[in-house]
Amino acid sequence: MAATTMKASFPLLMLMGISFLASVCVSSRSDPQNPFIFKSNKFQTLFENENGHIRLLQKFDQRSKIFENLQNYRLLEYKSKPHTIFLPQHTDADYILVVLSGKAILTVLKPDDRNSFNLERGDTIKLPAGTIAYLVNRDDNEELRVLDLAIPVNRPGQLQSFLLSGNQNQQNYLSGFSKNILEASFNTDYEEIEKVLLEEHEKETQHRRSLKDKRQQSQEENVIVKLSRGQIEELSKNAKSTSKKGVSSESEPFNLRSRGPIYSNEFGKFFEITPEKNPQLQDLDIFVNSVEIKEGSLLLPHYNSRAIVIVTVNEGKGDFELVGQRNENQQEQRKEDDEEEEQGEEEINKQVQNYKAKLSSGDVFVIPAGHPVAVKASSNLDLLGFGINAENNQRNFLAGDEDNVISQIQRPVKELAFPGSAQEVDRILENQKQSHFADAQPQQRERGSRETRDRLSSV
Repeated sequence: MAATTMKASFPLLMLMGISFLASVCVSSRSDPQNPFIFKSNKFQTLFENENGHIRLLQKFDQRSKIFENLQNYRLLEYKSKPHTIFLPQHTDADYILVVLSGKAILTVLKPDDRNSFNLERGDTIKLPAGTIAYLVNRDDNEELRVLDLAIPVNRPGQLQSFLLSGNQNQQNYLSGFSKNILEASFNTDYEEIEKVLLEEHEKETQHRRSLKDKRQQSQEENVIVKLSRGQIEELSKNAKSTSKKGVSSESEPFNLRSRGPIYSNEFGKFFEITPEKNPQLQDLDIFVNSVEIKEGSLLLPHYNSRAIVIVTVNEGKGDFELVGQRNENQQEQRKEDDEEEEQGEEEINKQVQNYKAKLSSGDVFVIPAGHPVAVKASSNLDLLGFGINAENNQRNFLAGDEDNVISQIQRPVKELAFPGSAQEVDRILENQKQSHFADAQPQQRERGSRETRDRLSSV
């Protein structure tokens, strides 16, 4: 009878396995053995000069077999100083671009049109594969930080950028054509094409370089370069601002906070744009969300039914805990030959694994579908999430007054699933009066208040 009870309650043990909810049968792993956390040093620098950088996060499926379905998703971070521009390029990947901080002008080119947009924090836009675009930091003081989720269209997980302005690592892609093709295409002598569009003659290059100091030489790497105030004013002309009314468009930016939060209280706010609400996200089947958790507060334990969520820490510090199974820290390359069926079934309490990590700005963590997770803020915490497989996803909370899926279990089943009686289970579930976000240390605060009252009464 005891064995039957344990088997019946295993799914609920998985749900309740977060360490502050249960600790008896849950082992714990922190950062080094935690496949779900990607610290900021896991970004590879693709380009860097004095004006900014472009960085690419390592492949998700390099960490664990559980991320096999993320092999064609990559995360890029762009950062630039005030009055600079990322020069025109296109990439063989669809992008979802989100401004993390700063103010930008994004210009998007089409064969017969050009659109410029003024972007600010939270503004988001899809750039289809092959779109030529350039991005300006128009602010006088603040750095521009942009995050891109890239979905390559040629080779899974492999990005290729094509630059219209060459640098020491990659030539202008027009220079890849033969002399005859270029002359016929532009109806111009090759020497003029080379002088105006391609690389300069070697002697002229050496002469010009001799006139430049080190700072100017660094800008020979023509990816991120300085702009004058006049150039920025010229680029700002006719730039549109993002709609603050939450109006959906197939090609214009939208802001994550334009529709108001889907969850909100004194402890936090949760904003989300789903494919149902925005046509740009529909064909990619992705949602985008922004979560603000106040210092000392908790995003209550929950899981996503279908979506795999890639979360970046934009600002602040905190902790996250995720419940999975014991073997999910195995690498993709790990051999399984001597890990065949171990003698009999494993003990149920060895299968549940608590994965935890400290969070700070620039870190990334991944929440697989069905895996319960909770996030606690040790300072005001700002998170940005991309949800893969968004269609028909259901977010199920495991605690809280509203949207608590456990509270929907019928009383006879509660009697069978939990050690306590159904009445005791209901009493615990009803103790939390908040929904979605709550105080991370209510019991400690209550004990402190009680001790203070006791001391005052004794005086």
